[in-house]
Amino acid sequence: MSPHLQVWRWHVTMLTSILHRVTGVGLYAGALMVAVWAVALASGPDAYAMVMGLLGSPLGRLVMLGMTLSVFYHLGNGVRHLIWDLGHGLDLPSANASAYGVFGFTLAATAAAWIIAYMTGALA
Repeated sequence: MSPHLQVWRWHVTMLTSILHRVTGVGLYAGALMVAVWAVALASGPDAYAMVMGLLGSPLGRLVMLGMTLSVFYHLGNGVRHLIWDLGHGLDLPSANASAYGVFGFTLAATAAAWIIAYMTGALA
């Protein structure tokens, strides 16, 4: 049995592991949202307009921002794990640096995606 969480001192690689699992669960919810969107699209203009109205609301945009963060975090941390599987970056300084790199990638990629969406009129 692993000791209780209060025994461990929090560190960045511990946080990345927990967030990887949380974002994975969140992506399941995102898949359900995509399924609802697809069913609404197939159901006709009224159903589609309702779903798009929900997604375009402030709460819907906040959820979509969270989904965007989840996708890019999970992607970045997944690549990090693939690199580890090749036997690289397993020492503590490299693991910590790659953890911060994943956070940086997540924020930069999310910002870029939302800026592009805004500039192309997808968020209008």
